[in-house]
Amino acid sequence: MVVRTEWRFRQQSPQFHSRPRPAVAWHSRWIIGLVTAVYVVWLLIRVVSQPVWLAELSGVSAEFVRLVEIGWLATLMVLWGVLWWQKRQEDIRPLPLLTLEQLYNLHPAEFEQYVARLFRQKKYKVTVRGRSGDLGVDLVLMRQGGRRAIVQCKRYRNTIGPDIVRELYGTLIHEGVAHAFLVTTADISDAARAWAQGKPMTLIDGPTLVEIARSLQIVPVASKPL
Repeated sequence: MVVRTEWRFRQQSPQFHSRPRPAVAWHSRWIIGLVTAVYVVWLLIRVVSQPVWLAELSGVSAEFVRLVEIGWLATLMVLWGVLWWQKRQEDIRPLPLLTLEQLYNLHPAEFEQYVARLFRQKKYKVTVRGRSGDLGVDLVLMRQGGRRAIVQCKRYRNTIGPDIVRELYGTLIHEGVAHAFLVTTADISDAARAWAQGKPMTLIDGPTLVEIARSLQIVPVASKPL
């Protein structure tokens, strides 16, 4: 069997020891980021270009502009502070123990966040990197000593075959990391497990994922619509 529920590296690295839906929606974070970018551009225009019309403003108008800038900055600081606090709360808040069907019904980005939370509970620094052009790398893991690993999250129903495992191994080589994890809601074929045998890879199927979450003593909650 390739699955090792203790989540260890093999020989290549030391012991390899994650978030529910964010309180602030991802689109809200993008909006805050956009408003921040607009503020930075405004400051650059004000300091570097020094528009003539700004210098020609009357005392009252100039004071109004300064007040708007101060209020804008204060609002951004509060919003980013709230996001930072919510992230900290998400990382320490018990993650609901989801069934396999509930895991499958998550949005792909939510599934990545769920898996990331599991790894964070194993004391790893986790970077969520899943986006187009990342060769299927959804998470990057790092722990003391600088060893890195990658995680590919597959929210599938159909059985995972050797082709996906071979692609992940190629990504492992390309990324130059010590280990690769495949975490999926689906079953993993015997052929896929056989191909990964002896390689620095851990294959975690759906039932094993649920058991890992349970073993981490994640507090279950009453079932509710996702």
